[in-house]
Amino acid sequence: MHPYYKTMSYNEQKVTIDLGGGLAPIELSTGKLAKQADGSVVLKQGNTMLLATVVSSKEAKAGVDFLPLSVDYQEKYAATGRIPGGFLRREARLSDYEVLISRLVDRALRPLFPETYHADTQVMISLISADKDIMPDALAGLAASAAIAVSDIPFNGPISEVRVAKVDGQLVINPRLSELERATLEFIVAGSAQDIVMVEGEANEISEAEMVEAIAFAHEAIKKQVAAQLELSRLVGSETKREFNHEPSNEELRAQIFSATYDRVYEIAKSGSAKHERSDKFAAISEEVLASLGEDIDDETKFLAKKYFHDVQYDAVRNLILDEGIRLDGRNARTVRPIWSEVDYLPAAHGSAVFTRGETQSLTSVTLGAKDDEQMIDGAFINGYNKFILHYNFPGFSTGEVRPNRGAGRREIGHGNLAMRSLKKVLPADAENPYTIRVVSDILESNGSSSMATVCAGTLALLDAGVKLKAPVSGIAMGLITDEKTGKYAILSDILGDEDHLGDMDFKVTGTENGIVACQMDLKINGLKWEVLTQALDQAKEARLHILGEMKKTISEPREDYKPHAPRIIQLTIDKEFIGAVIGPGGKIIQEMQRETGATISIEEVNNQGIVQIFADNKDAIDAATTRIKNIVAKPEIGATYEGKVKSIMAFGAFVEIMPGKDGLLHISEIDWKRIETMDGIYKEGDVVTVKLLDIDKQGKMKLSRKALLPRPPREDKPKREDKPAAPATDAPQA
Repeated sequence: MHPYYKTMSYNEQKVTIDLGGGLAPIELSTGKLAKQADGSVVLKQGNTMLLATVVSSKEAKAGVDFLPLSVDYQEKYAATGRIPGGFLRREARLSDYEVLISRLVDRALRPLFPETYHADTQVMISLISADKDIMPDALAGLAASAAIAVSDIPFNGPISEVRVAKVDGQLVINPRLSELERATLEFIVAGSAQDIVMVEGEANEISEAEMVEAIAFAHEAIKKQVAAQLELSRLVGSETKREFNHEPSNEELRAQIFSATYDRVYEIAKSGSAKHERSDKFAAISEEVLASLGEDIDDETKFLAKKYFHDVQYDAVRNLILDEGIRLDGRNARTVRPIWSEVDYLPAAHGSAVFTRGETQSLTSVTLGAKDDEQMIDGAFINGYNKFILHYNFPGFSTGEVRPNRGAGRREIGHGNLAMRSLKKVLPADAENPYTIRVVSDILESNGSSSMATVCAGTLALLDAGVKLKAPVSGIAMGLITDEKTGKYAILSDILGDEDHLGDMDFKVTGTENGIVACQMDLKINGLKWEVLTQALDQAKEARLHILGEMKKTISEPREDYKPHAPRIIQLTIDKEFIGAVIGPGGKIIQEMQRETGATISIEEVNNQGIVQIFADNKDAIDAATTRIKNIVAKPEIGATYEGKVKSIMAFGAFVEIMPGKDGLLHISEIDWKRIETMDGIYKEGDVVTVKLLDIDKQGKMKLSRKALLPRPPREDKPKREDKPAAPATDAPQA
């Protein structure tokens, strides 16, 4: 070796987690890759590998009183042996699927950072190798937390995430992708060794008790993964974390603002005023506070004054609820805000609804589309087609704000996904619903739980569109206010935006009269007791059923038929052998049918059968296309009569097309009962002739007859032969 070169070395440390259940063990390692990050870990299970890194600035920016945390999960296409699509052929912006996983990790990590830690922090998780049966989304939180655990970044963890599912009646941790099709519940659960901090998932109308059981089962697996991270941290010597001082303080100013404003803020909170009126009154007090400090106050004092006034609001609103049971809008803990709804609001839409609950309002539309309208999913791990799409829009005017419209952000994607999961559970089976369905929820007003308004409005709009839902779905957002010192707590039904912001929990639950179909829970505190979780679920059920009752006053069943202007879809099942015949060489036949009938026709092979969908906005187009396809796929029957068209003439007969693409031979001897000597002048190409199918040989060749349909002429009597005269008698010998 050249004397100027040295061999690099690394000090890799590893721990292994065995969750049982026949799953491959999970291996966490550090010290080999991405060593310049504050923390990096490679997670490996089977052939799946994730690289997680974390970097956090040493100092916080001035005037920042929150944690600027960004979490990005990205799948490398090479991990699954694929090349990205598109012109650039490289990984582009995060897909909705990647955004949803990023949100799952963010929501699990964020509550565990110290409240006073405000340094810019970035967590990046990359799927660098994939096993098609091991889902990476349930491993991303573990990898991210492990990267923080081996760093010197302050963190009140570790945490971990697992997927819990009930497959064939048994609870399973991190089931294989192939097993999820049989799951009756599926939740991603995140937590520390002591507490649950996040839950999200869907279920087949399960009970509240079944949900609590699943969460508790998941927590046991989380504890094992947290213990492994602590062991890895010990191996690398990262138990000591960096010191920080990101939040200046002024206790004298805090006391001054508290004494000057608390009683006034408490009375405003107790007045039960509307959102904007209440906000204006709070803003006026805040301006007074700043004005009382003089015109020459420095930026730090101004920053602290605003922060301390926010703390006053936090304490006043929470104390009002805990001490007097009164909420900002005057309700008690269990009351749901007034509800009104309307369907068929948009006359040109295939289905529509307005749902208003208090100061939250959704205008939702339903559009019915064809097979060609399906959404293509082209991710590294998940790819295929999606025939149910839900989009959630949250414009600035819904909260009275000026905000640029730059497309759906992570919040919109997350809220839309929760509503989509809820409604997907009650859609009819594919065999009963040939449509691609798009639901769009535009939030026109927002003061708490617009995602749950989307679920309710979506249900109403689907019923209005005539979609045969299994059952209506409603949703409710629950909140929690706690006091660790006194042990007091209050569970709030149908929370306001301020109650979400100032409270300790945002727990969204959706379901039918029969049970829970989806949920999303985020906790901001440590130590949610199981009895409190159970009480919250029971109270949520009460609220859900109340909302369902209000919705049923507007529409309780799907319309008998689709709207007159809604498109129609006919679905035909044909033998696999006819798929090519319907499509034609280079798509010639199917394109010709679409052009001539005006219908949209799609065909695919499913379970060794051809599934044909005919889509059009008028019955005539559908009938014309249906007839042509049935003619193509019809099988000739021996003994049946057909009206055929002469395709070609030969010396020995004519070839007659009795069905599209199906010719048979009408032999010259089968044209008529009388003898025909030549085909000249008998037929010309294009003539229509009625024939009977006599036989089909082993090669599929058809024998046709015209004369079999003609009356047999009477048999002519032939003249009798005269008796010959007898030979003359002779004695001569006979020759």
